[in-house]
Amino acid sequence: MTPSETNAEKAVWRERGAPLVAPSGSGPLSGLRLAVKDVYAIAGQRVGAGNPDFLAEAEPETAHAWAVGALLDAGAEITGIAQTDELTYSLDGTNPHYGTPPNPQAPDRVPGGSSSGPASAVALHEADAGLGTDTAGSIRVPSSYCGLYGMRPTHGAVPVTGMLPLAPDFDTVAWLAHDAPTLARIGDVLLPGADETQDPGPFHTLLVSQDLLAPAEPRVRESFASAAAGLAVRLGLRREECAFGGDPEERATAFSVAQAVQVWESDGEWVAAHPGSLGPEIARRFSWASGIGKERAARARESVRATARALRAALSPGTALLLPAAPGPAPARESGTEERDAVRSAALQLTCLASGAGLPCLVLPRMTAGGLPVGICVIAAPGSDRALLDLAVAESRQ
Repeated sequence: MTPSETNAEKAVWRERGAPLVAPSGSGPLSGLRLAVKDVYAIAGQRVGAGNPDFLAEAEPETAHAWAVGALLDAGAEITGIAQTDELTYSLDGTNPHYGTPPNPQAPDRVPGGSSSGPASAVALHEADAGLGTDTAGSIRVPSSYCGLYGMRPTHGAVPVTGMLPLAPDFDTVAWLAHDAPTLARIGDVLLPGADETQDPGPFHTLLVSQDLLAPAEPRVRESFASAAAGLAVRLGLRREECAFGGDPEERATAFSVAQAVQVWESDGEWVAAHPGSLGPEIARRFSWASGIGKERAARARESVRATARALRAALSPGTALLLPAAPGPAPARESGTEERDAVRSAALQLTCLASGAGLPCLVLPRMTAGGLPVGICVIAAPGSDRALLDLAVAESRQ
């Protein structure tokens, strides 16, 4: 860091260049400036995962992560390595070591995490797109808070080779952008070639389930009703009400437990060997994860599988489910632990549905609450990734 760099810049960027890494080819992404979350292998660079002790022990990577290499080959340049919440185990967008990245769409509020650095970089127009991850909402929540387009693909659709794991059963490569065409161009590079036997085809119906909206704030539910109706009209799609049932809090708790077991398997050894390295909130979360017993974990996994079966059954080919991408606008930067925990709990009640079922999600920046951005999340059947990106482009042209 040079003396001229500000604290805000340090909060967004761990490393930055002009560019940091030049493109390795030319193609559909030529000229695109990319912010890469600090969990991806970049040849010659270290992975820091939002923690200075983790970074200090890391060795320079010898090869690019699969997604990084694919984007560079398509003409993108890496503007820099963007910050993340510690070990990516958060939805807040704060970091006790590097600071909270700015959210220009909602000043004095957090950007959302854990893909906080890429989201802030794009919202600040310091990058055209951000390469992040999404395990439990880490692209969807910052996209919602920062007024961006975001994409979580079908689980397993994009190789995670060279990406630091958090909870492998739920981890995905994910990305965000200012505009729908850029989001779709990245999808053209990262997603597999079209397979007519697997592609569910274009959408004809948008589903809304009132019982799934319970975690959202009343002002968000009100805004969502008109936004969902307007989206269906603009795209010429049917809008249907459906009932999903179940207890949102129980679903989120089951997912949190199932995720936490894998988080501890991924990072527990390092965390246990580095007492005091983590900020208090993430340390508390890891402490909880370390104490989950086998029986509770087994019950949670079965609950997640049951929810996944029900959700997949509801999403027949050509249908998509609409939800708020977050329960409300971004919390204030100065909000306390109790408020952050409540927001995270409500957010997980919305995000755990697609995460647990491995389904693709699109975030559209087409809603506000109290003048602040909240995204619309579109969840679809497995393999509907390109149809979702097509929907985003079509909607942006209306």
